[in-house]
Amino acid sequence: MGVVLRNLQKIVPIRRARLRRDVNTLRHILGIQKFDLGVICVDNRRIQQINHIYRKKNMPTDVLSFPFYEDLRPGKLPCTLHRDELNLGDIFLGVEFVMKRCQEESVDLHDALTIVTAHGICHLLGYRHETEEEWTEMLQKESYISSEYSRLTGRQLEPLMRRHEDG
Repeated sequence: MGVVLRNLQKIVPIRRARLRRDVNTLRHILGIQKFDLGVICVDNRRIQQINHIYRKKNMPTDVLSFPFYEDLRPGKLPCTLHRDELNLGDIFLGVEFVMKRCQEESVDLHDALTIVTAHGICHLLGYRHETEEEWTEMLQKESYISSEYSRLTGRQLEPLMRRHEDG
């Protein structure tokens, strides 16, 4: 199955082929090509609903991750016994929220969606940023992803953790 990419919003035009290609590049960088992953693009209303239900924060956000493996340690891939366990989980991208931030900061939307997706994948892989130590560990992982992505594609991405500490 690989990557399931769904665009459930109509507000922001998304180049799905580019986003799919970028997600596959991220999967390659992280060595998770054999794992399935869902990426769902939603508007502010939908991401706010999800954020309110699952995080008790009644506001839109850029990304929410729902890992298949709840207790994964950062940097460790799941040990799977069956094909149906080769699933990392789902990432919801608040593309309307991301677009507004891109307009404010003059950043390319699709580059921002790629780094927001990388952030979401890090969460699926057990990375958190509740403590200073976790924050540092996640920033290091995102910096690694960014530099590898740049090396492979020639496009420069800034790690999300530098701009957004609360996602």
